[in-house]
Amino acid sequence: MQKISPMLWFDDQAEAAADHYISVFSKRPGQNRGDSKILDISRYGEAGPGPMGSVMVVRFQLEGQEFTALNGGAQPFAFSEAISFVITCENQEEVDYFWAALSRGGEEGPCGWLKDRFGLSWQVVPKELEEMLNNPDQQKAQRAMKAMLGMKKLDLPELQRAFSGEPMEPKLAARRP
Repeated sequence: MQKISPMLWFDDQAEAAADHYISVFSKRPGQNRGDSKILDISRYGEAGPGPMGSVMVVRFQLEGQEFTALNGGAQPFAFSEAISFVITCENQEEVDYFWAALSRGGEEGPCGWLKDRFGLSWQVVPKELEEMLNNPDQQKAQRAMKAMLGMKKLDLPELQRAFSGEPMEPKLAARRP
């Protein structure tokens, strides 16, 4: 068990959410299926507050990172963008896969952010973007930043073009504010 792990509060969808996330991370090409799995499930007993036998806590892992999901019942708070999970992708294929799988039933946001169908925020980012933004050549870094700010799902070839100073593809240039 890792020392620090995220706890996610759901009204009553903890198990469904854990199953969904495991499915998303297990189906991506090249994934070691054993790295994403349910670790254990606790159920409510006579003391409640949930119905006896119903799922209380699901402990699961995604690519080795442990998470805990709680069915805590309806509360006056919900997930927000103040907390998100970043998926660092090796290439555009991974960006496309995670973007499609997690945004389905959810909501696309700007700059690689999305909310999944449970309202949890994710950032789907090609690892090369961090290298671009941290490049000592600030002109290159700022061109990549400007390109990123005009995107929803991040487009690595377009980010690479902007970084190198090449013109954007016409389809993206037309969408720019």
